[in-house]
Amino acid sequence: MPPLISLKNVTKVYKMGKTEVHALRGVDISIKRSEYIAIMGPSGSGKSTMLNILGMLDIPTSGKYLFDGDDITKLSDAQLASARNRRVGFVFQTFNLLPRANALGNVELPLIYAGISKKERNRRAKEVLDLVGLGDRMHHKPTELSGGQRQRVAIARALITNPDIVLADEPTGNLDSNTGEEIMVLLDDLSQKGHTVILVTHEKFIADHARRTVHILDGRVESDTINGKSSPENH
Repeated sequence: MPPLISLKNVTKVYKMGKTEVHALRGVDISIKRSEYIAIMGPSGSGKSTMLNILGMLDIPTSGKYLFDGDDITKLSDAQLASARNRRVGFVFQTFNLLPRANALGNVELPLIYAGISKKERNRRAKEVLDLVGLGDRMHHKPTELSGGQRQRVAIARALITNPDIVLADEPTGNLDSNTGEEIMVLLDDLSQKGHTVILVTHEKFIADHARRTVHILDGRVESDTINGKSSPENH
């Protein structure tokens, strides 16, 4: 099967006044459907830029981004927003929950943008909250939930559109080690159920949960390993 994601000679250049910042310098990578992959790198390495491009929050300066065969670089802003809402589930370090909405309301949000009926989005939100173990907390607001529970709400929200990929940016960064491990177990379980999970992290013990690790350095892929062995399809 062709890869779900393919970056081909992708570059990203930001202009800051008269200065050009080369965040990505010719990245080639492919990701198969149902893969569990970690993207690692120090601050300034380009991993956040790569995350933004993979999540369709930004587009490359040059090169190609093929997502399930579609050339993302050729989509309009409206088409990008629609594809992002349907095909990518985001999990952020800071949870990004609406403080005045309860867990159910927060999880329903992507379906509101998608124009799904209230009855259907309510049904689906309850279903995914049950999946992440929060069926009994759906009417609680974020301030009434622990950090781990808030991240579970964020994961449920990421899953509600049944996206092609779940993109998790430092998903345990604001959690204590025990709670962080619970969240990683949940992400591991999603991977085992066939979801494509992409982690962005600077923590090796988090990356070790994935079956493949890509190291980014100075805007380039420094290494791409599966179980400690170089990945042949990307070299």
